[in-house]
Amino acid sequence: MTNNPVPPGNAGTGPSGARPASLAVTITDQTGDGRVAARLTLDSVAGRITLRDLVRTRVREEVARYNARQGSVFAGLVMPDGATPARGGYRMPRPRRIDWEEQARQAVKAFERNGFFVLVDDRQVTELDEELMLTADSDIRFIRLVQLAGG
Repeated sequence: MTNNPVPPGNAGTGPSGARPASLAVTITDQTGDGRVAARLTLDSVAGRITLRDLVRTRVREEVARYNARQGSVFAGLVMPDGATPARGGYRMPRPRRIDWEEQARQAVKAFERNGFFVLVDDRQVTELDEELMLTADSDIRFIRLVQLAGG
């Protein structure tokens, strides 16, 4: 699936002044007991990216996918306002457009409150502004400890 350009703040350049190479990465969502809950592939992700920008990119893609079809269930990292937990995501009381920036703010708050943690290549990333060096083979796992209600 194609992802929109990287969010603001991730438009850095490499040593030669060129934009860093982008790549497709797969994110695996797991429950606290290790069960795989979902997988999400993001295209056009910078190889050098902060965890904050990776979270924002992920959330923006989830919201774009939902907004394109506006079904009854939002399959995303955090629960939109007014939704309730449901199998496969969060049940929306009525289909509506979701603001990706608000969802991203809620996801960052959830991370800061330990609602989920992130492993990249078997190493826990503890700081949102830590720069990650990703490859197409990077193992990226978001471990959800609870259903995430807006952070």
